[in-house]
Amino acid sequence: MKAMIFSAGLGTRFKPWTDEHPKALALVNGKPLIQRNIEYLQRYGINEVVVNVHHFAGQLIDEIERHNGWGSHITFSDEKEELLETGGGLLHARHLLENGQPFITLNADILTDFPIDELVQLHHQQQALIAFAVSNRSSSRRFLFDENYRLSGWENQATGETKIVRAVSQPKSLAYGCVALFDPAVFMLIPQRGKFSLTETYLSLAANELIIGYEANAVKFVDVGKPESVAIAESIFS
Repeated sequence: MKAMIFSAGLGTRFKPWTDEHPKALALVNGKPLIQRNIEYLQRYGINEVVVNVHHFAGQLIDEIERHNGWGSHITFSDEKEELLETGGGLLHARHLLENGQPFITLNADILTDFPIDELVQLHHQQQALIAFAVSNRSSSRRFLFDENYRLSGWENQATGETKIVRAVSQPKSLAYGCVALFDPAVFMLIPQRGKFSLTETYLSLAANELIIGYEANAVKFVDVGKPESVAIAESIFS
């Protein structure tokens, strides 16, 4: 199984570090975020990883190559000319991910111990196009699911914005866990092009395709999106 780590973002919330470095190289207890996520994947036997690059791409490539991918085989998806967000980045890396097998995506600035093996098992049992981690953590932006955890919509609780793609009387409202598993058939179905988010893709496909959430609340999860998040991450991830 292959994986893709989204590492191309500008990291505007993580200034001043990102004025001179890619966020994926920010340190948590002496280890860069990208290394921690590569090692996280290794715990599930995933050693072939695609990393997309844009902001200070040379620094990120040099650091990974200097450490020989920390034991994994790393391939780079070049977004130096244009930052494509998560959905566009995934589509741009299609040629690096397609091998007839499902693949995992995760974000470089998220640290978690979510059980990838359980997500793989669920995906196989349900024969879903996409399965992704969710939890009841604090977040204003949340996905909506039916009683079987089939994706039905999205809401922003801070603004009141809601997008419903499947009518559900009492939807479950859960936050995205930033670890997702895709069947390779997704590449034939993604309607968007250019720069777009995975959220757009999920919602555009959910009406006709099986996209499911896997709720896991008893997991470690830190969004290392701001400098003050580093201390939180360091208290949880040794």
